[in-house]
Amino acid sequence: MPKNAFVRHFRESSPYIHRFRGQTFVINFGGDVIADGHFWNIAQDIALLNSLGINVVLVHGAGPQIDAALARDGLTSERVDGRRITAEAIMERLIPAVGGARLQVEAMLSEGRLDSPMAHAGLQVSSGNFVIAQPIGILAGVDYQYTGEVRRVAVEAINRHLAADEVVLLSPIGVSPTGTLFNIRAEDIAVATAIALKAAKLIFYADFTGVFNSKGELLRQVVLSEIPTLLQDPLPEAIREHLLSAERACRAGIERVHVIPRQEDGALLRELFTRDGLGTMISRDPFEHLRVATRADIPGIMALIRPLEEAGILVRRGRERLEREVEQFTVMERDGKVIGCVAVYPYPEHGMAEIACLAVDEQYREEGRGEQLLDYGIASARKLGLQDVFVLSTQSSHWFLERAFRRGTLKELPMPKQALYNLQRRSGIFLRRLPEN
Repeated sequence: MPKNAFVRHFRESSPYIHRFRGQTFVINFGGDVIADGHFWNIAQDIALLNSLGINVVLVHGAGPQIDAALARDGLTSERVDGRRITAEAIMERLIPAVGGARLQVEAMLSEGRLDSPMAHAGLQVSSGNFVIAQPIGILAGVDYQYTGEVRRVAVEAINRHLAADEVVLLSPIGVSPTGTLFNIRAEDIAVATAIALKAAKLIFYADFTGVFNSKGELLRQVVLSEIPTLLQDPLPEAIREHLLSAERACRAGIERVHVIPRQEDGALLRELFTRDGLGTMISRDPFEHLRVATRADIPGIMALIRPLEEAGILVRRGRERLEREVEQFTVMERDGKVIGCVAVYPYPEHGMAEIACLAVDEQYREEGRGEQLLDYGIASARKLGLQDVFVLSTQSSHWFLERAFRRGTLKELPMPKQALYNLQRRSGIFLRRLPEN
């Protein structure tokens, strides 16, 4: 990576570093990640999260390890609705298989050779009876035997270990108050733990890039309200399970759930510390949204419009003017950053409004955001009961003409605006009649 690119990316990650410090992330990965050796790279990323003051709870699976143990003894286990039916003979082989997987994870997290990226990390890993289980019992006539579900999570005990700067590792086994061990799906443990700890993020490592729709298109962001519609499509079972888990977690208060590819080196870091991420983020609220600007947004607005002012596309606005007029602005925010803005100046006595200072960050153009901001400005004017909107533009005339504006004249503008018209800029005047409410 070129030096300047490294510096830029590192600086851009700093808001996330500050925001995530002290937060709790629950990370789930399957036993295949352990079996194929990919967990070594993930362990390095987890060590980095720990060094940045992020509380990490890991929940590992052990599916391949369990299947291999059963195969060695000539046994198989039936699955119903994605759950393994755990007979006593199965449980006897399952316990050491899970224990072996857990020890492998602990060993990789404990790596500290000087020539290793984890040198001096000094990770402390804690495992224990943090998941209290209960049997599933008999469902639809099927006796699941030693297959269980989460009864509760030992929140206070986990938090004590996190407060001591330890990584907490949970296995897909829970213990009941009677001392009986039960096999529990790792994904279910991850969801229950994230909810119980009120985690900031729940992260799933998956065998695919992220969540795809029925057309095979990768969805970078999914909002909670969109999940029921997605579930109506024919989806791979693994994607369906992650969506159901994300829905349950978000409805219980988890703000963001991430699905990232397990085979992509650095997927966790790219998803967490870059604005656009890598896989799919599922959130309770829209990741990108429009809202009324506040004074706190002024630096972001200035950074957004300054290049356009210098290019002569926008009229220069100083900080003082922005402070006076900030209530007229709407900003488009993406994960805490202002990536677009538009201002609406009403002239109610003339039945008109000016739409001004429409700008989109260069990185996020060509994706319809400018039109979204324009539509929002027009909708704001309609809510005020106005009949027309107008814009002044020197270099975007065709963009507005393509969006139902017409060329106008100075005399068609409200008198206060006519008095302020800059004859040197000679901006084009474009008007659009609004449909009746």
